[in-house]
Amino acid sequence: MSSTETSLHPGIEAVTQRILARSAHSRRRYLDHIRAASDPGPKRRHLPCANLAHGFAACSAGDKSVLASGRIPNIAIVTAYNDMLSAHQPFYDYPQKIKAALAKVGAVAQVAGGVPAMCDGVTQGLPGMELSLLSRDIIALSTAIALSHDMFDAALYLGVCDKIVPGLLIGALSFGHLPGLFVPAGPMTSGMPNAEKARIRQLHAEGKVGRAELLESESRSYHGPGTCTFYGTANSNQMLMEIMGLMLPGAAFINPGTPLREKMTEASALRALDLTAYKNSYTPLGEIVDERAIVNAIVGLHATGGSTNHTIHLIAIARAAGIDIDWGDFADLSKIVPLLCRIYPNGSADVNQFEAAGGMAFLIRELRGAGLLHDGVRTVAGDGLKPYTSEPKLEGGEIVWRSGEAQSLDDSILRPAARPFSPHGGLMVLEGNLGRAVIKISSVPSDRSVIEAPAMCFEDQAEIESAFKSGRLAGDFVAVVRFQGPKANGMPELHKLSPILGVLQERGQRVALLTDGRMSGASGKIPAAIHVVPEALDEGPIARIRDGDIIRIDAEKGEFAVRLDDDIWASRRPAQPTRAAANARGLGRELFTPLRAALSRADQGASVLGALAETA
Repeated sequence: MSSTETSLHPGIEAVTQRILARSAHSRRRYLDHIRAASDPGPKRRHLPCANLAHGFAACSAGDKSVLASGRIPNIAIVTAYNDMLSAHQPFYDYPQKIKAALAKVGAVAQVAGGVPAMCDGVTQGLPGMELSLLSRDIIALSTAIALSHDMFDAALYLGVCDKIVPGLLIGALSFGHLPGLFVPAGPMTSGMPNAEKARIRQLHAEGKVGRAELLESESRSYHGPGTCTFYGTANSNQMLMEIMGLMLPGAAFINPGTPLREKMTEASALRALDLTAYKNSYTPLGEIVDERAIVNAIVGLHATGGSTNHTIHLIAIARAAGIDIDWGDFADLSKIVPLLCRIYPNGSADVNQFEAAGGMAFLIRELRGAGLLHDGVRTVAGDGLKPYTSEPKLEGGEIVWRSGEAQSLDDSILRPAARPFSPHGGLMVLEGNLGRAVIKISSVPSDRSVIEAPAMCFEDQAEIESAFKSGRLAGDFVAVVRFQGPKANGMPELHKLSPILGVLQERGQRVALLTDGRMSGASGKIPAAIHVVPEALDEGPIARIRDGDIIRIDAEKGEFAVRLDDDIWASRRPAQPTRAAANARGLGRELFTPLRAALSRADQGASVLGALAETA
């Protein structure tokens, strides 16, 4: 496919126009807000002397002089560093590297603040996971606190993983008058093949290997600094930040600690300087994240078979920019956008192999060439998305961008738009008498795209695990796991179910999952109708299902329903939670009780911040 610009696909244009019309008032209000906050700089000139003195009291004499002069930009660093998360451990010395790069051109950077960063991999299946989704809004609030000192002319956002990048971006959009770049750390080098890791997990679920063997496998998979290499939410984040033009071209998937990664970090710092109001390329972050950029993000999600979590996060991000999107937009774009990638769990390859096959440059080239992306968007690189079809290379110790691969180097991983893995995207929206849900279909076997089976109802993962071990999960069934929505317990991921249901499916049983909770961004081969709205705690239809009810999940038609006489179904009283008290306390959960009660529905971003913005 040629990299030359092609006319926009009419379906992409139609969805975009619908979003523009729906968002007209809220987007105008947002833009008015950030434009009123814009300033030719420096921002700190408005601070009284005592306030400014506090702001640079700990700086070197040279930096104090620069900051006092008012002639040089000051770049904020907002970091999610901690050294427990492999993906964030490389950020340890990024502030020093950024400051050194800026000092060479006479500019200054300060660490404006840190944001919390938790690892879903550590908390999976445990009470701590009930804080995971809530942490996104806390990260957004922490970002706002970091920038509230009003000392800064641009910002660099250091974050990678699941809720962290969406939280940083939501917070950054509240300061959308500031230019901003996202600075990744990159994926760890490849370890144990993902298919082998999944095999050992299933063997452990069956009791055929012990904990020692399982820990050995997991340690060989997650073995060093960098992002986990499967294509879950963390790596979907990196794809999104690049396809939305919020990081430098080719930045997403360069391994930590390499010379190219080091130079890209320096280049990000210098580019932030170029985008400030001091320069001719002033580009506020809030102007980049417009309706077209959001559509591009959804297109990228479908084309790569990305994380289902982003059917929640992108809605919350868009609302932070005054843009109103919904699951109908995801559904309509899925019908248009082909699946171009097979990355685990949608295939056997990891993100390093995706990068080697052509990576983001090839992907964006193909989507542009097929008219599936808005090409003329604003980006941190300038000149629309064309620079994002190039790859960074080191020549003579300096970065140059060269045209990316014209052909995939491995079409079992990455394919051209003319020969996709599927003509449709990796995600689908389901509708029916059970409400609305999301299903990830890119890795579900074709003979499992329609499941009709009796319900077995549970309230948490532990109940299913117990039923599995006791041999009660016999025959075909749909596991209904409810009271897992945002208000019930913070909507934890239910990743522990994947090995169990995977074992049963391989035994020949026809099984599926139906839940108002989330699955991991790594959810794969089991048909899973997730994010069901309304949730059970809001007396949604999922609360009226009983054991033995026939459930049909049809990923071909986009439908899911309970097969019951309408009168019987309407007369059903919703079940009540029996474990609510267990979710209320312990590991800090009691501190989050007010947030859980205030969260919006999953299809509205599962956020407290969207409602706050709308009333502001």
